[in-house]
Amino acid sequence: MKIYDDIEIVDLALKYKNNLILGDIHIGLEECMNKEGVLIPRFQLEEILNRLDKIFSQVKVKNIIINGDIKHEFGTISRQEWRDTLRVLDYLMEKGNVILIKGNHDTILGPIADKKEIKVLDYYVIDDITILHGHKIIPDLNKVIIIGHEHSAISFKERPNEKFKCFLKGKYRKHVLIVQPSFNFVTEGTNILKEKLLSPFLQQDLSKFEVFVVEDKVYNFGKLKDI
Repeated sequence: MKIYDDIEIVDLALKYKNNLILGDIHIGLEECMNKEGVLIPRFQLEEILNRLDKIFSQVKVKNIIINGDIKHEFGTISRQEWRDTLRVLDYLMEKGNVILIKGNHDTILGPIADKKEIKVLDYYVIDDITILHGHKIIPDLNKVIIIGHEHSAISFKERPNEKFKCFLKGKYRKHVLIVQPSFNFVTEGTNILKEKLLSPFLQQDLSKFEVFVVEDKVYNFGKLKDI
């Protein structure tokens, strides 16, 4: 489903021409939660690879852009992060040229990126699109902005205890703003109707933002104010 012009939603990723954009994988989150005493099995790597298989069965691209937070730990690289991040990068590098955008969790991403000879960028520009993680605002933004960071999800009145990953499309000043859900499967994300939002791009009235829920397919639920 197209979300704007030639930008298409493909499962939990976006496709624009020969580019695939996804983010907020947070590899290593299970290990971090285990250290904090939360007993959760380490299932995410298999789920990540399965979802990527699903996406690449539908599309072929030249560039794969990871829009921040490929790993979870802020100040270190855990054993799970080393092992699983390298495995995911190996998988993606077989599919195309990998571009890493720095997220707020990527303070120590360098050693992993260097091992695979991948540069880590603050943002990436394609045509009139600026792709950045979304935890801070940069100058000289293009017509369209694509961010992650928020892990956008939503619940509905009929099912208030369930959250569903979703894309958002709205405005940031004069720009078209697209918000991506996380590619993380430990949690669904932040309920944009009930929880505090983190991105400075979303510190505004979101009532006119359109909501695109990703489940067995993509569902356009219209504007947030009508949900």
